[in-house]
Amino acid sequence: MKLVTAVIRPERVQQVKEALFQAGISGITLARVSGHGGEQEVVEHYRGTRVMVEFRDKVEVRMAVSDPFVQAAVDAICLGARTGEVGDGKIFVQPLEQVVRIRTGERDTAALTPVTETRLTPA
Repeated sequence: MKLVTAVIRPERVQQVKEALFQAGISGITLARVSGHGGEQEVVEHYRGTRVMVEFRDKVEVRMAVSDPFVQAAVDAICLGARTGEVGDGKIFVQPLEQVVRIRTGERDTAALTPVTETRLTPA
């Protein structure tokens, strides 16, 4: 099991969500975050004052996936998030020690959203 975390542009959330759903991954969590990567600072004018914008609005997408779905998740995120410009984001894949479904007490792979490996193959 792995925890896949992606930091992406807010305007690409819909495309990433659709690509993940097409890959058979439906259990995702979204959070609004701010960050700074390779983008340059931008100077904007706000009420007559110059303001340097260092941090950009981003969306963090997190999902716990079983091992057969890790590459499918990474590929789907890249497909949906890529614009080809600086600031498209990053994907982090980390090992996951344990998952527990609170409602049923199921653990690990059984606690993840039930999907089968057959959905990995394109229809």
